[in-house]
Amino acid sequence: MSDSCTIPAPEPADACALPIPQTDAAGGDRTWQSPNAPARLGLLRRATSVAIVGASDNPARASYFVGTYLLSSSPYDVYFVNPRADEILGHKAYASLADLPVVPDIVDVFRKDADLPGVAREAVAVGAKALWLQLGSWNEEAAAIAEAAGLEVVMDRCIKIEHARFHGGLHLAGFDTGVISSKRQVVAAR
Repeated sequence: MSDSCTIPAPEPADACALPIPQTDAAGGDRTWQSPNAPARLGLLRRATSVAIVGASDNPARASYFVGTYLLSSSPYDVYFVNPRADEILGHKAYASLADLPVVPDIVDVFRKDADLPGVAREAVAVGAKALWLQLGSWNEEAAAIAEAAGLEVVMDRCIKIEHARFHGGLHLAGFDTGVISSKRQVVAAR
């Protein structure tokens, strides 16, 4: 008899744990500590505006997808920063953070690692309250610049995933739960 009908042994419980990179983009050890979930939720609830630096008008780019989500599913005023675009998702695109008509609460960054310290300095210069580096972005120099000026910092996290997860749309790991509920979404108080 063949063992093709044998039921495989279950995976260990930690097989579903999310991998946590222990090195930054340059291969150095990570020393900076990310804010915990309640701190990130507090940041998202206090914010009223988000500037997306490195926003793209290309629907295949993550920044476009995040912008679409924030415009349709969040209470934030969303501003797009891209010196090469005039308009993204029907909204004016600004050349820099200094050109925005408001001081953004959160500066969400989609730029390459070498650009991150410069974006942190721009965020400090305009008086932003938080610097948010997207999933896969980790730059401790940028974090140090922002934190020294009193900004909150989040790195290696997607603002779309975090917002959706805290508001019942996503599982802890960031994927759609598939749960359809009549439970009313908790919207941040302003």
